[in-house]
This record gives sequence, structure tokens and C-alpha cells, in this order.
Amino acid sequence: MKRIKDTDYLYISARVRVMETRLLTRERMERMIDARDAAEAAKVLVECGYPEMSPISPDGLEAMLAQAQADLFQDLGEAVKNKPMLDVFRCRWDYHNAKVLVKAEKLGLNQDRLLLGGGRYDPTELADGFRRGDLTHCTETFQAGVSRAREVLGTSGDPQQADFILDRTWFAELAELAKASGSTFLEGYAALFADTANLRAAVRAARLDRGPDFLRQVLVPGGTVSLDALSTARGSEVDALFKDTLLKEAAEMGASLAEPGAGPLTDFERLCDDALMAYFGGARQVPFGVEPVIGYLYAREAEASAIRIILGGRMAGLDGPTIRSRLRRCYA
Repeated sequence: MKRIKDTDYLYISARVRVMETRLLTRERMERMIDARDAAEAAKVLVECGYPEMSPISPDGLEAMLAQAQADLFQDLGEAVKNKPMLDVFRCRWDYHNAKVLVKAEKLGLNQDRLLLGGGRYDPTELADGFRRGDLTHCTETFQAGVSRAREVLGTSGDPQQADFILDRTWFAELAELAKASGSTFLEGYAALFADTANLRAAVRAARLDRGPDFLRQVLVPGGTVSLDALSTARGSEVDALFKDTLLKEAAEMGASLAEPGAGPLTDFERLCDDALMAYFGGARQVPFGVEPVIGYLYAREAEASAIRIILGGRMAGLDGPTIRSRLRRCYA
């Protein structure tokens, strides 16, 4: 991929600025939380371009978000000719679907209802190719990860091992795609995303009193913090490894909670997500270029998470303060 020129993104940057006005703002979130019921809360999403939901249900929510994801990439795919850049945000769903297919095969079940759209590969075509043993329409990295996950699950019978393999493959492909995009800004995001995943893994492993051998299976490639250092550090020492990164505050809290029986991880998880959002803070200040487009793509990911937290919480009968405590920093 040739290096990106800001002027290549003049038109789409202007479009993104308009599209940002429909993002789920904090004010809209508050209206959803304070709404009379889940149905009333869902109506706020119409202002953000989502269709009306009827009836309001978890399956209906996921179907709406999956369709919105597919529509987003179809729309931007026509305007943004940088496919690797878009694929950084699409491949998550391919690896989700791979996990579903690999584990369903081992159980002898059909779990296609759990497959999600919005990825690079149509879920129906992916499932068909998987069962025929023909994934040649997928990247070599993806094919190798699926093949290895099937093999390990077949011999070990441990679905967690298959998940670890697919997660490591996913992050390896993220780094490949970010580099292929030609955007150093996107490469920085991919590296920070990997560091965030590894910080979370290190803290959780310490709380479970799991050692270096377990961590080496869980940690993913592509970050800036050494995997060897992370796998051998004590949980209470992880803050030193992230002191020069955007994850500094999250790591300090994680280190304080890295003992079995320590307090809840809610605030730690929020700080991890907020560090990722902070990375994109500068994107909104760039008048035109690749940064506004990448920032908007991440904002839509964060928006989907917020919608799940709020509507899922409303459907589950959670109160406002509980829902608010789970929300992350807002892009809009």
C-alpha cells in the first residue's frame, strides 16, 4: 500500500464530520438511561440513524447493530479505497465467527445463529467454506489460525486453547493490516489495542494466580510492551511496564487489583477503554486526512458497545447509576 496523502481524504473527511453529528453523544446516552422504559430508550437511537426496534429484545438489538455495521462498511467501502484500513475494524467479526464454527464442529452442533455480519467474509459463505474445508477466499493468516485452532481443539478438547490461538492470530493480522494500510496512526492504534489486551490478561491471570506458562498462551502479539517482560512480571509490577504509555493510569489501578480476592475490575476495565478513546482524541482536531476516518470507525465501535450497555441494562432492569458506571469515555 502506498503511503497515505492527506489530500486523498478531503471528500470523505468532510462527510465524516457530518456523520459525526449523528453519533451517540453523552446527552443522548443520558436520555436513554432516563427514559421511561427500554422501548422509549431505543427511540433515541433513531436520531443516530438506527431503525426503530420492534419488539425490543436482545436478539433484535444484536440484529440491528450487525446490520448497522454491515451498512457502515458498505458505505465507506465505496468512498475509501484503502481496504486494509477498513479491514482493521472488520476482521474482529471474522475471528468471532471462526470461534463459533470451530467449537460448534467439535460439539457436532449447528451454531450458525451465533454468526455475525460486518466482517470481511459473509457469514454464510464462511460457514459453507469451513465445512467444505475450503477457506481459500480468506487471507492466509486467517486460514492458518483456523486450521491450527481446529487441530488443537481436536486433540486437546479444550475450547479455551482454540480461543487463545484465534486471538493471537487476530492480533497478528491486525498488525499486518495496519501496516499495509500505510497509516502510522492506524499502526499506533493496533499496537495500543494489543497492549490493552495484554494488560487486561496480565491482571486477570494474576488474580487467578496463574503463572508465566499460562500467560504466554494468552498474550497477543503486536504491542509495544515486551511479552517476555509481561509474562514474568508479578501482577503488582505491571504498572512499571506501562508507565510511558496511555495505559499508565489503567496499569496503576490494575496493579493495585492484581491479587486473588481483590476488588472489582469495573473501574480498571473502564480506564483501559478510556485509554483507547484518548488515542483518538487528536483525530477530531485534524481537518482532513486519514485520522478523522479512522477515528470515526473507532467511534462507531464504541457507540455499539455503549448501546449494548444501556439497552441491555434497561432490558435487564438495571438502575441508572449502575448503567452509568459501566459506560466509557465518549468520542462525540
